[in-house]
Amino acid sequence: ACRDVGFAYLINTGIEDGEVQNMFDWSKKLFALPLETKLKAKHPPEGWKHRGYSAVGMEKVSEGFQAKPSPAQHYLKESFDMGSDAPTARLENVWVPEEDLPGFRDASCHFQAVCRHFQMTKLLPALAMGIPGVNDKAFFEKFHKAEDNQLRLLRYPGGEPEVFGKDAQDGRRCGAHSDFGTCTLLFQDDVGGLEVEDPHLPGTFVPVPPVPGAVVFNVGDLLMRWSNDTLRSTLHRVVAPPFAASKDGRVPERYSIPYFMSPDRQAFVECLPGCSGPDRPVRYPSVSAQKYIDDRLNATY
Repeated sequence: ACRDVGFAYLINTGIEDGEVQNMFDWSKKLFALPLETKLKAKHPPEGWKHRGYSAVGMEKVSEGFQAKPSPAQHYLKESFDMGSDAPTARLENVWVPEEDLPGFRDASCHFQAVCRHFQMTKLLPALAMGIPGVNDKAFFEKFHKAEDNQLRLLRYPGGEPEVFGKDAQDGRRCGAHSDFGTCTLLFQDDVGGLEVEDPHLPGTFVPVPPVPGAVVFNVGDLLMRWSNDTLRSTLHRVVAPPFAASKDGRVPERYSIPYFMSPDRQAFVECLPGCSGPDRPVRYPSVSAQKYIDDRLNATY
């Protein structure tokens, strides 16, 4: 799946369903706050300082490394971004005041730690063992020591069907894009709407429906560069799903929680030895993880 589509469903991760549901409950509490309260934790004006709250319409998406240059578009979603709360973290988190949402900060840090544990003990070792020529399950651990990861809470507002346009192209809740870093875990609610581009039919997107108990995994740009396209970073988007109207005829709101994993910012990502050869030239030059991710984030705000 990672070699062809770049997406997969993961089960038996050790991340308990109750932990996931608890984080969704906190996400709903956060987004239910008055706008003026959420704006106490407003995302900084610099795109690369990817922390805090972004209101509907603040963020725009461009397709990224695969696409021809095109104007970015604003989409119907609001988000809250956080990273490690350690004093040594590169970026300082921006929290809503504790008195406005007691317990939110602790719950968010706990869930991020749960995801981090799975990342370091199971996911990265499995990826290392699956790439030709690596033969060291601790390989990626060396590049992910700084906990430079990001937990994002997302809410896509509902509304009348006409708000989302006549078709998916008009009605995207988030436009086609690739993820920047190493890889991503995505926790979805049951509304659906995530779509992935068919690698064999460019421009054709297929649904990734929610599967109870499963986590969606996808390869990011930097892992694709490391593997010289052995693993694929694939365009994906979020639409108002077909036939998703609720009983009152409105498109329901959607919640999701992605956990983004990225290399330490001082790392340089270059083709792994076993991923190139006489008939398979290196496709990407060495790149600074920090510069690549910051450039992509700056284009988002």
